[in-house]
Amino acid sequence: MPLLFKRLLLVLQTHIDQASWPLIGLATLLHMGATWALLWLAQEHALLPVSTYIYYYVVTTSTVGYGDFSATTELGRWVVAVFQIPLGLALFGILLGKVGQLITIWVKRAMKGDKDYSHLSDHIIIFGWHSTRTERMIEYILADNKRIARRIVLAVCDEMEHPLLRFTEVDFVRLVSFTDDQQLARTGLAYADKIIVDGQDDDQTFTTALKLSPMVKDAAHISAHFNDETKAQLLRQHCRNVECSTAMSAEILVRSMQDPGSSRIQEELLSTLHGDTQFSLQLPLSLGTLTFGQLFLYFKEHHNATLLGVAHDLSGRDMDLNPPLDYALKGGDVLHYIAPQRVLHSEVNWERV
Repeated sequence: MPLLFKRLLLVLQTHIDQASWPLIGLATLLHMGATWALLWLAQEHALLPVSTYIYYYVVTTSTVGYGDFSATTELGRWVVAVFQIPLGLALFGILLGKVGQLITIWVKRAMKGDKDYSHLSDHIIIFGWHSTRTERMIEYILADNKRIARRIVLAVCDEMEHPLLRFTEVDFVRLVSFTDDQQLARTGLAYADKIIVDGQDDDQTFTTALKLSPMVKDAAHISAHFNDETKAQLLRQHCRNVECSTAMSAEILVRSMQDPGSSRIQEELLSTLHGDTQFSLQLPLSLGTLTFGQLFLYFKEHHNATLLGVAHDLSGRDMDLNPPLDYALKGGDVLHYIAPQRVLHSEVNWERV
């Protein structure tokens, strides 16, 4: 029995030291009950109905004091002055302090990347941080004014705080490793729709993309950037749901030399910030037999869009650029086109093509 009593005292001491929510809640209820009982003894009948009393208690204890309800008897005024307001103010101050503490902890967790985003779905995840390139990627994503309104999760392994606070659409999570299952779960990886892997080097990008490939849902698409073409080729052989891009500075330089202005065209095609941009659209699976020429004319006439080519999967491995007009298309093929803005499925009258 003495041991049980000591344990109860220890638990109570812990609650008091931490000003826990259960203790604050219990103290508030006891104070409310005791104040009501004293006002009943003072015959403050107008204050005693439950709805009136709760309103009166909050307004008076917080010292807002609208004056529409107040103690009218001498004893009632003594109860309010000596018991209700002094003790109530102390409880109110503790409550505000706890709320402020929670908000501070919440903000710090978001800043430090400690929050869990496993509840998200159909979102975008960017693995890796580069001081200028990553911010530019976010700007390009958000500049697409017809994009699906997805949350963007920036996942890093660096010791840093949230670097992109000016973008309200971007959440931040700091991981110990890009290849640890429990760590990856915090990003909501299993429910993500689009993933970009842009590691500090090609080795990190390769291992991360290789790890993520079997963990994402079937409809998800992974994009990975490499400097070394051999690593990109190796990853393409093992992960069909990963689209690998490589630095093409040499190709662009040669093309600019041979056909002046080519580099400017590349910039315009890839940037959503200004001018016509390259987009893609997957044909409905239920679509009947169509030719490239039929779609070419329809898209140009109704959407001012120019078709560039057709791919047979999301990663564009079997891409046919500028195919003949009688080129046969089927449901699931991916159209690549240039347009002032994205063309949505709902904006295409597929029955009239």
